[in-house]
Amino acid sequence: MELPSNHFKRWLTETGPAPLGSWLMSASPNVAEAMGCAGFDYLVLDMEHVPVDVPQAIAIMQAVAGTPAELVVRLPWNDPVMAKRVLDSGAQTLMFPYIQSAAEAQQAVTSTRYPTRGLRGVAAVHRASRYGTVADYLRRADEEIAVILQLETPEAVGRMADIAAVDGVDALFIGPGDLSAAMGHIGDIRHPEVQTAISAAVQQANALNKPCGIVGADPELVSDYARRGFRFVAMGSDVSLMMGRAAEFIGAVKGQAAGNENSGVY
Repeated sequence: MELPSNHFKRWLTETGPAPLGSWLMSASPNVAEAMGCAGFDYLVLDMEHVPVDVPQAIAIMQAVAGTPAELVVRLPWNDPVMAKRVLDSGAQTLMFPYIQSAAEAQQAVTSTRYPTRGLRGVAAVHRASRYGTVADYLRRADEEIAVILQLETPEAVGRMADIAAVDGVDALFIGPGDLSAAMGHIGDIRHPEVQTAISAAVQQANALNKPCGIVGADPELVSDYARRGFRFVAMGSDVSLMMGRAAEFIGAVKGQAAGNENSGVY
């Protein structure tokens, strides 16, 4: 079999409209499959804030694989063991949360590469190699692996140039929820100071020629992020979209406004 092509990695090097994604927070393969059919370009499987283990992640990967959407897996932490297990399970694009320095960026990249470039453990037969049927998988796997690093504090954003310079970093991602908290505006990503910091971050990323992504709660904010120069954007999550629609319907029937303006962040 051929080594599967990582279309998300290709998008990072192309010009054109920013790919639109959403978060998978329900831990449900059926919901993931439905989201993949909805029209999103990519979906982010969240293993950081959702109690999804590796077998559950595989089921979600399998569900999304039958749809047009690409899959990004956000790891629970910058953990080489978890990175190895998720890569062996078939993920090709990994997002590492809470990267604070170039050293942490290097650790993330190293965990995704086989020796001598890294320390990913070698196994011959697993889902990523199509159970040993992909010719020359061990030598070619790096070609289709993408590494996204999340910058979630002012300190991390301040070290962006050093982090982005690490060989093997394909993209950056600004985490607006944690950034707003670190700036003293927890739960208020629309605070002017937070939005100013976000704009400065994407301008710096573009000056470094490093693709940068972000997530927003609603179409207006996400469209604004794309106009500001973010190269890939995401809108809400499967759960927030469901809850938002439920609140809209309940409000329409009961004649009252329902919902939470912050419910669509992830």
